Amino acid sequence: MVRRPAPPSASPAPKAPRTTRKSATKPKSASASRSTRGSAPRVDVREWAAGIRLSAFSVIMLSLVVLGAWVLVPTLGTFIDQRQKIAALEASVQVSEDEISALIAERDRWSDPAYITTQARERLYYVKPGEVVYLIDNDLDPSALPREQAPVSDTIQEKPADWMPHLLRTLVSTGLSDTAAVAR
Repeated sequence: MVRRPAPPSASPAPKAPRTTRKSATKPKSASASRSTRGSAPRVDVREWAAGIRLSAFSVIMLSLVVLGAWVLVPTLGTFIDQRQKIAALEASVQVSEDEISALIAERDRWSDPAYITTQARERLYYVKPGEVVYLIDNDLDPSALPREQAPVSDTIQEKPADWMPHLLRTLVSTGLSDTAAVAR
């Protein structure tokens, strides 16, 4: 039969302090004794481990827990892996359903005669009989294209400008330009 330690009594008897070889050979310094006074009492691990007594039932139960963990961990990993694959496939199905609904909406648009007419005019440049189509090709020099507008400043700046040379330049350029004759 295994002996178990006796439970602590209501009035514990004072124990004599144990001395180890280290403490017997070297005296403690004053700073070391001060630091141990305010902290929790130190527990000797060897003394604690010696107090643990395992019965055969405890050993069997502990080995069953270890065996169960050894069996269940790979199964749990497989379960988690399968759940991740299922979630990925469900997301893929949702994306496919969204694409299908977009294609159905596109098919429904193509069944509308007004949409077909608009697409024929824009993509294929079809016209109705009697209509005149003007295609404007953007053949301007890139330097002639308007630049993007600079950000607007919130401060007021005055630029010295004389309006008289601008007026004279405008009048001269207007008078010297070639005018097109209107065909009648």
